[in-house]
Amino acid sequence: MAKGRFNVGVDAASWYNNRGYGRFTRELLKALIGRDSEFHYTLVFDQAPDLELPDGCEIVVAGTRESIHDATSGDASRSLGDLWRAGRVVREAGFDLFFFPTVYSYFPIIRRVPCVVCFHDTTPERFPNLVFPTWKNRLLWKIKSLLARLEANRVMTISGASATDLSDTLGIPEYKIDVVTEAPEAMFRIINEASILSAAKARYGIPEDSRLLVHVGGMNAHKNILRLLEAMPAVIDRFPDTHLAIVGSLSRKGFWDNVSTLQAYVRDTPPLSVHVHFTDYVSDADLAELLNAAKALVFPSLWEGFGLPAVEAMSCGVPVLASDRSSLPEVVGDAGLFFNPEDTDDIASTIRKFLGDTLLQRSLVARAQEQIKQFTWTRAAELAEDCFRRTINR
Repeated sequence: MAKGRFNVGVDAASWYNNRGYGRFTRELLKALIGRDSEFHYTLVFDQAPDLELPDGCEIVVAGTRESIHDATSGDASRSLGDLWRAGRVVREAGFDLFFFPTVYSYFPIIRRVPCVVCFHDTTPERFPNLVFPTWKNRLLWKIKSLLARLEANRVMTISGASATDLSDTLGIPEYKIDVVTEAPEAMFRIINEASILSAAKARYGIPEDSRLLVHVGGMNAHKNILRLLEAMPAVIDRFPDTHLAIVGSLSRKGFWDNVSTLQAYVRDTPPLSVHVHFTDYVSDADLAELLNAAKALVFPSLWEGFGLPAVEAMSCGVPVLASDRSSLPEVVGDAGLFFNPEDTDDIASTIRKFLGDTLLQRSLVARAQEQIKQFTWTRAAELAEDCFRRTINR
């Protein structure tokens, strides 16, 4: 087929988001736009973008009154007027297919444009009281999710575990689901320069000779950071030089979070007030350096559709100590250790086992470097376009 035979519209409203689905949107679209295929991509933004975008893509601006980030912070929600404006732009554009990289930014099109929606996970359905601040937000999510499932000709997701969960939890037929993947960016690599690693720790007030553990992700209750903090005193008692860096935005903007609860717990628990460091938002370049300075990434999340911080850590040659739930065993494979995320003692004992066994650490580092080879954005783009072909040729 000639390049550009099919014009694919893409909801790019999440391009600026710093969460996993924002990175998925950016990196997958970069990989798709750079491919030589029968698809041409037009990015639909809610408001005019002010960042550099890939060459070779067209842009359409819906002109909503609020960006999706502002409209959905805390307990807010997008207005019906903005949803209508976004849908009207798509209806009038004449796309051959429309793609939502995340159901988070879905809006009804109300026209039979073939449609693909990516559902990253079922966290909102499994833990509604941890994700949504009010009953109104829970109800609006249920309505949006239902409309998205009804409108989608095919559903995309990011792991085999998530595909099974979408079928079991949301009742989406397995034959309708296509699995793609996620991957780290190139900056997540092994760094051996001691001066860089030392500076990475110093940047956040972490002692140079400490055993560093890192957590990366949102500050939301389902990320289970509080239980990790509850496990840390037992770790510090056994290994007093252990420090934990919690990487994530403290702005209180975006998804409903429990930042104040986490900070209060650290402040009121004497061993933690010295050994736990909230870094706030960290650039990718700085995060790569901090991960390289760490012994392990600790990932106690109650549920993940993929777990992008895990592959970013493994790209830096860093083992992962993770929850035994959802996609994490699939993504981490034998490059890490797993624990029951609802059992504080199990979290603590797993971390202590890792820190006390140098041979185990070396083995997991080697396995991480092998495990990461299967995750590339090129592969993700290939799988995504296979999904688009199935949708168009349905």
